[in-house]
Amino acid sequence: MENINNYIKEHIFDSIKVKQEILSNVCVIEEIKKAALEVLNAYKNNKKTLLAGNGGSAADAQHIAGEFVSRFYFDRPGIPSIALTTDTSILTAIGNDYGYENLFSRQIQANGVSGDIFIAISTSGNSKNILKALEVCKEKDIKTIGLTGSDGGLMNNLCDIIIKVPSNCTPRIQESHILIGHIICAIVEEEMFGKGF
Repeated sequence: MENINNYIKEHIFDSIKVKQEILSNVCVIEEIKKAALEVLNAYKNNKKTLLAGNGGSAADAQHIAGEFVSRFYFDRPGIPSIALTTDTSILTAIGNDYGYENLFSRQIQANGVSGDIFIAISTSGNSKNILKALEVCKEKDIKTIGLTGSDGGLMNNLCDIIIKVPSNCTPRIQESHILIGHIICAIVEEEMFGKGF
């Protein structure tokens, strides 16, 4: 049983270590700030956020969208945000008719407008359906924010802002992605409905 206790502690320590690396990385902090201000600007111009990812990153997309639409720290009006991972009829229709790699690009083509923000979540930075979505965003003048791991993958060349968690471990990256998403939500909420900074 002591081995299990140590294993638990090891996971917690590894998670803390990645967050400490983020805390001490001036570039990552600056990219988080830039992302939050870009989202804030879109909302002030009556635009919306669109979010997508696969697997755990799909859950993160839904989580962040939920914080915008419902509430984060305090009661206030809902903010428009759509997770492109939730409508099973749309997902299965696109997957069946156009293939899985077009899952998000087709939705952005249909629902995205100039000035919107697409938050693309991929721990590897190489998810094909995310890359295709980012390409459509460029065509439609939709600003893009990438959440990825230390390498950034092919997303490096496609995102307007890219926030690279300093880790190659998928669970640690995902834990940090939701932290970053929470920070962005908090800044936007405070600036729009709170006392501001």
